[in-house]
Amino acid sequence: MVPLHSCRTRPAVGADLLAHRQLRDDEYWREIPGYARVSASQFHDHRFQAQHSVTSVAQLRQVLGGLVSAGFFADAEEGVRRSTMSLRISPHVLSLIDWRQPETDPLRIQFLPLASRMLPDHPQVRVDALHEQSDSPVPGLTHRYLDRALFLALETCPVYCRFCTRSYAVGLDTGTLPKLRLGARQHRWEQAFAYIESRPELEDVVVSGGDVANLRPEHIALIGARLLAIDHVRRIRFGTKSPAVIPQKLVTDHEWMEALIGVVEQGRRLHKHVMVHVHFNHPHEITAISRTGLERLLEHGVTVRNQTVLQRGVNDRPEVLGLLVRRLSYLNVQPYYVFVHDLVPGVEDLRTSLATAIQLEKQVRGLTAGFNTPTFVVDTPGGGGKRDVHSYEYYDREHGISVFSSPAVKPGAAFLYFDPLHSLGPEAQERWQRPSERLRLVEAARRAAAQRA
Repeated sequence: MVPLHSCRTRPAVGADLLAHRQLRDDEYWREIPGYARVSASQFHDHRFQAQHSVTSVAQLRQVLGGLVSAGFFADAEEGVRRSTMSLRISPHVLSLIDWRQPETDPLRIQFLPLASRMLPDHPQVRVDALHEQSDSPVPGLTHRYLDRALFLALETCPVYCRFCTRSYAVGLDTGTLPKLRLGARQHRWEQAFAYIESRPELEDVVVSGGDVANLRPEHIALIGARLLAIDHVRRIRFGTKSPAVIPQKLVTDHEWMEALIGVVEQGRRLHKHVMVHVHFNHPHEITAISRTGLERLLEHGVTVRNQTVLQRGVNDRPEVLGLLVRRLSYLNVQPYYVFVHDLVPGVEDLRTSLATAIQLEKQVRGLTAGFNTPTFVVDTPGGGGKRDVHSYEYYDREHGISVFSSPAVKPGAAFLYFDPLHSLGPEAQERWQRPSERLRLVEAARRAAAQRA
């Protein structure tokens, strides 16, 4: 046995390895001309955040003043015109953007489109890439997996993400994409509840949209009570991005929080599990006010998990994604999934290759405990469900085609994901421009996957 005093000790940890504990806690909004005179109590009220959200480039000009050039505003105006998503940015998010370098800022990239940065869509892009509507037995309910369903309770959010996979329904109509209407109406919800009651195999319901932060407290209570009253429903997950984009919601909207926590506690009494799933993509999104809101949930024993979307220029570097994972873990938010970006219109500039996700997973694993290490997944186009990035049947990296199978969801079918064209070489990009070549590439990948099965 080696004496304890002779064991080699680890060197002292540098400040950089503890950076995940340093949360921004200054009056960051005062750097924005439109908010320079706003007090902390005003700014950190959810009503101020909702009422002063920016929904047009004209409003953005008023708030930012001379922080950026006229050319930048023109670029943003054209970007919004071409976008598939409505513009809505909370003062909180807007104030966290570095307006000295807005072109490369990771928060600006997610919420404010610039026409100069947009790229043509991949030829395989589809509006409803995941076929959620195809797997929808009643409006706003997707039943793809055996024991769980996705319930889209509403179509609005406190902030609109450029990369939303539900651009087919979420937000206002845009010049490029009319929307499927899924309003927060009880008569539509009752169709979903009736379907769930009729399917005894359904044990897990995800309540999303849109964002449940936009539901009224009585709606949270109603939905929770109706689902908990169904005997075979054992788990409910409420999805909200509010801790990242309007964390004041969790701090000052006491009625909403009481309704949510009430459902969680009612579920616990019934021996059922009610959880909250949140959505942080970059460590800069986690501030001191985020911590305050999340700790309110923790105090009541609420399980909180995070889902991240992998995006080029936002979180596609290991040091950024690693910091995000450790910062979430520090706040007792479980990093749950990292999604490879969906094949949706208007955001080709944000997508990364499958190979990027595979490499990032290798570099992130081991930074923290296994239960706080996210699973990297592709939500496969065509409705095959979530598949581990390493589990492809075939991957043609030269032409950016990966083929997945999903035996438990849709046995016998093949599901293809396509890397963004900007990640391919010139010859491969040129082949994708020709329709006849596209067909050959897809069929070759299908055959190769079938031969390896």
